[in-house]
Amino acid sequence: MASNISRLPIRNAHASAAGRYEPGGLRARASAAAEIAARFADEVDRDARFPKEAFDAIREQKLLGVLIPAALGGEDASVADVVDVCYILGRACASSAMIYAMHQVKVACLVRHAGGNVWQEGLQRRIAEKQLLMASSTTEGANGGNIRSSEAAIQTKASRIALERNASCISYGENADGIVTTARRAETAVSSDQVLVAFLKEDYTLERTQSWDTLGMRGTCSVGFILRAQGEPDQILPEPYDRIHSQTMMPLAHLFWSAAWCGVAAGAVQRARAFVRKAARASGGKLPPAAAHLTRARISLETLRGALQSATQKFELHSSDPHGLNAIDVQIALNFLKVEASELALTIVMGAMRACGLSGYRNDSEFAMGRYLRDILSSPIMINNDRILADAQAAVLMSDAPVGLSD
Repeated sequence: MASNISRLPIRNAHASAAGRYEPGGLRARASAAAEIAARFADEVDRDARFPKEAFDAIREQKLLGVLIPAALGGEDASVADVVDVCYILGRACASSAMIYAMHQVKVACLVRHAGGNVWQEGLQRRIAEKQLLMASSTTEGANGGNIRSSEAAIQTKASRIALERNASCISYGENADGIVTTARRAETAVSSDQVLVAFLKEDYTLERTQSWDTLGMRGTCSVGFILRAQGEPDQILPEPYDRIHSQTMMPLAHLFWSAAWCGVAAGAVQRARAFVRKAARASGGKLPPAAAHLTRARISLETLRGALQSATQKFELHSSDPHGLNAIDVQIALNFLKVEASELALTIVMGAMRACGLSGYRNDSEFAMGRYLRDILSSPIMINNDRILADAQAAVLMSDAPVGLSD
């Protein structure tokens, strides 16, 4: 089966959409939604609840369907555009940013791998028109974070399909309008022969199997469920999941997640900057002893922003070329972005907290860093860095180090 990715690339950042899309306008809309998200971020964290107010604002700003082609009611936004929105939301509320990032990864899979399927294109229209929020289900049972293996299989019953899946985690599942999930192609298929299938809320039920009481990212509500779904065969994306994974799911998950974490780090730096400025004013212009931590954190933030921008450009350069996206050096770069971003963001937030000293450590301070720190601690274990590094060992041995900086 030939990939359709070259026919439906996500728009390059420098293209236009006949006046439907303006980068500055999208940033302004994202900032308006982020203002609401920030207002409720502490409450969302405290109560471990879905950030409803933030997503009411995100829907109001029509941000959920921006990746969908203009011909289907979307805005033809680029990957770089969505990276920017994830970053802006991350500065305000980590849970809101991560939910938005996960939603956009699924939308990108639908856009890039629909293959002209009428049902799938109809779903994209509904997402854009009704601002539907799509959840992701890729982890399952004993497989944990191994998303390249599925236990549950698609069952065919007459002209319908069915799926029962023990999903160890479906983030914001109870608040989503639909779920995009991996599954074995058929009951006779091996665990690695997977498909991606989209179900709308009326197609499935969720039976809760786990709770969600965590250090951070509490608003993602990443609960375990038994997913029982029925639908039409066309709800299965036509391309095999291994292609979807390498060409869209993995690279865009790492880009969008990293953007959210970079935003969290930027929010922490901004709070630390406010503390240092206030302390300097109170002491007649003398900087507090820990101000050097703010400087180091800001340097690291610029390093992280540069890595994210470089990886985004690399994806967009190859976005229409399946062979380019599957090249070892491109896969390594996009995999390692997740590792580097998660670890560097944690270092940045720690530096910001040290710049604030006790004021950052206290939960009752206007400069409290607890939420930033607890949220960012999730980043190295969300698809565990150890798993990524172990899986990349063979690729690293097969790939030469770049000869020049422009390679």
